Amino acid sequence: MYSEDDLLPLSSLQHLLFCERQCALIHIEQAWSENLYTAQGRIMHERVDAGGCESRGRVRLAFGLALRSLRLGLSGKADVVEFHLDATGIWHPFPVEHKRGRPKKGDWDKVQLCAQAICLEEMLECEIGSGALFYGKTRRRLEVDFDDRLRGEVAEAAEHLHKLISAGITPPPVRDGRCDHCSLFDLCLPDGLAGGRSAREYLDRELSRS
Repeated sequence: MYSEDDLLPLSSLQHLLFCERQCALIHIEQAWSENLYTAQGRIMHERVDAGGCESRGRVRLAFGLALRSLRLGLSGKADVVEFHLDATGIWHPFPVEHKRGRPKKGDWDKVQLCAQAICLEEMLECEIGSGALFYGKTRRRLEVDFDDRLRGEVAEAAEHLHKLISAGITPPPVRDGRCDHCSLFDLCLPDGLAGGRSAREYLDRELSRS
């Protein structure tokens, strides 16, 4: 169990699984840069991040719901949590995460969603079997089962994340296909950074020249 002071952003799990260096640049070096893809994602989330609730028959929707898990050491927000009323009068939470693009080959979106479910289970003392990812490009939902394999990935990723942030060391750059659409490309792989120096060192050097 982690303390409140140890909590890391839940969204950083996705950064970690996509690219450890990107995760370190954002969460250790506090580097950020926006491109077309991040801007589209931010605009898409404005509605859900505004918070509030609404009802649709036997379903209640909570937007921007605060989440926390001391077991995982994570905190953040759920885009949408649907609460479905069953015949016995019990409300069952069903997290829905909104994504800008299309379903991905990797599991990082599923891991982030499952982590939200684990937070809800800890907070509400319940069990959640599934949730959904809504992709803006396809305008469709992808339902995700929170099985033991995926839950294990979440626990492993959360532990790895805490070790990475605690160590405070940014991994060296690796050039591959992930870089092409990364908003941090210029901070991560500018000329002269290939030797593995940090983005902070690069920025300090450039500022000293100005």
